[in-house]
Amino acid sequence: MGSSPSSQPPIIVIRKKGGHAGHHGGAWKVAYADFVTAMMALFIVLWLLASSEEVQKAVGGYFQDPTGSGRMQGSTNAGVGDALSVTRDDMAKLQEKLASAMREMPEMKALEKNVQMTITSEGLRIELLEKEGGLWFESGSSALSANGREMVSMLGKQLHEIPNKLVIEGHTDAKPYASVNGYTNWELSTERANMARRLLVDAGVLPGNIAQVRGFADVQLRNKLDPFDPTNRRITVIVQYRDVPRKPGGDSKKSGGVREGGGGGPSGAGEKQPAPASPD
Repeated sequence: MGSSPSSQPPIIVIRKKGGHAGHHGGAWKVAYADFVTAMMALFIVLWLLASSEEVQKAVGGYFQDPTGSGRMQGSTNAGVGDALSVTRDDMAKLQEKLASAMREMPEMKALEKNVQMTITSEGLRIELLEKEGGLWFESGSSALSANGREMVSMLGKQLHEIPNKLVIEGHTDAKPYASVNGYTNWELSTERANMARRLLVDAGVLPGNIAQVRGFADVQLRNKLDPFDPTNRRITVIVQYRDVPRKPGGDSKKSGGVREGGGGGPSGAGEKQPAPASPD
């Protein structure tokens, strides 16, 4: 017996609809996401360009050191942040930065021998050494010369960016100061250091970053073999490490009779004020 046609299974025809959605249906989303990202980056750049210098430094500080060891430090004046902290490992970089800024000064070629920078156990020591006739200060006076104002102002503009404490020292040679009112080189060395402090603050250094102002007269000669060497007359700015140990009562290492913030001491120790007929 053969099977009848009605017992055959039905034939099912599947028709696929044509279309192109399967080929690029999600590509526009990727392109749109890229466009939104680019627009966000553009708006951030425009915002930074219109922001204050403090905000720009804060953002720049993060990208220079995202781990936070060099993070921007907040301050009551800046609001957002002041500067990168200079650690022991970074002090050499600060020295090179200052040297680079000095090289850009027009008169630095003739003055470079009178600026000495060394890294010590206390921090970066910047010494402005005098020469015969006076260089940084008017001879026998606490008034800064034009070169002195330019140099100290440059230091202030560079150092205001860091929160490290500063120590300012004044030193003289062993020539007695010619005075009829008891004014000695103790007063002169301290007043010169204090004048440098004022100019640093005027250039942007926060007053709270000044740790000490020291007047040493001729107690700590730079050239002990020649007490009258002009380089013994100098101003020193010390950028201290952030972790410098402090002891109660001021500086524990250099205290030999020196009074901070004021003169006073042996009246015979002083820098000679030049006579009108024979200027220093």
